[in-house]
Amino acid sequence: MGEPGWRSFWAVTRHAEVAEIERQNALFPNSETSVQLPDAALAQQKASGVQIKTLVHMDDPEHAKYRKLTNEWFKPSNLRTPFEVRVGELAKRYVDRMAEFGSECDFARDVALLYPLHVIMSILGVPEEGEPRMLRLPQQLFGNEDPEFAGEDRNAALLAAALDFKQYFDRMTDDRRAHPRDDIATVLSTARIDGAPMPESERLGYYMIVATAGHDTTSATLAAGVEALMNDPDQMRALQRDPSLIDNAVEEMIRRATPVRHFLRQATEDYTLRGAKIRAGDWLMLVQLSANRDEAIFENPYRFDVRRRNASEQIAFGAGVYFCLGAHLARMELKAFLRELLSRLESIEPNGAPEHVVANFVGGLKRLPVRYRMRSAA
Repeated sequence: MGEPGWRSFWAVTRHAEVAEIERQNALFPNSETSVQLPDAALAQQKASGVQIKTLVHMDDPEHAKYRKLTNEWFKPSNLRTPFEVRVGELAKRYVDRMAEFGSECDFARDVALLYPLHVIMSILGVPEEGEPRMLRLPQQLFGNEDPEFAGEDRNAALLAAALDFKQYFDRMTDDRRAHPRDDIATVLSTARIDGAPMPESERLGYYMIVATAGHDTTSATLAAGVEALMNDPDQMRALQRDPSLIDNAVEEMIRRATPVRHFLRQATEDYTLRGAKIRAGDWLMLVQLSANRDEAIFENPYRFDVRRRNASEQIAFGAGVYFCLGAHLARMELKAFLRELLSRLESIEPNGAPEHVVANFVGGLKRLPVRYRMRSAA
């Protein structure tokens, strides 16, 4: 028996088992309900007529067709110069922003939320004046368990956010069809699948996955990474003395943050997993947050260590065909920001208690008050 109002599930918490399930997408496919939500929210969304189908709700061959639409945009070869230069410029802009604040800011709200947002919106094609709206909508969609974002009725808040998202991107679709540009919005507005225009629910879902997954996850990792360095000055000084450690430190920050907490999969046939008898039709919750703290893989897993020998074995980006499309972009953003920040940061310390978003799907810090001293930009 499960909790009333929620689907029952098997909790898959070990690194090896999470990877085992993710790599067998035929046996454990995605579905339209690949995230754990209360039954009432699922029913309300279905009744509203607003259907959203993203890449995380698809399986092959459908998944491969839709992923291919933007695969070239996110390949390392495409994201290198001149876009890599642009990311570096934006990193400097937001470190400059910290300097402009003087010696105090809320790093989560004032910097970490905004920098990745600006990067992904420039790729998607959302103008800068639309960014505050794109910042608010993911908070309502993914943070709707948090009373600060959802208010008294989180199911209603979730539906309202989805409707707002739909209206905004329906207008963008009409604009790009009339006035094509060099951005992902144009790709999605004019895309054809099997010779026909992309269906509305899939198009809306694609906009949503790019706008939200390309922002919230990176901002959560950046805030968690800066918090970890702030709380362990020796680690920060190690990176400042040897910037070649930054690449590995980014993997460790991703492992520590693991912004996407879980995904659901449904078994299509009986299966034995770590001695447990899974039946066809059973739901499995893949708990990435736990897998990235599996002591069988990561020695002393709760310690943040920029020199961790196997930090890159983190599974926050998924595995197999579901591996995150924007993983290279996220790494690029984090590395660029850390190189800029650490070259100018003299000291940083807490300036109040941090606060986390109340969320069971995508989570992270919503407040990180800090006090710091910085050198002038070169």
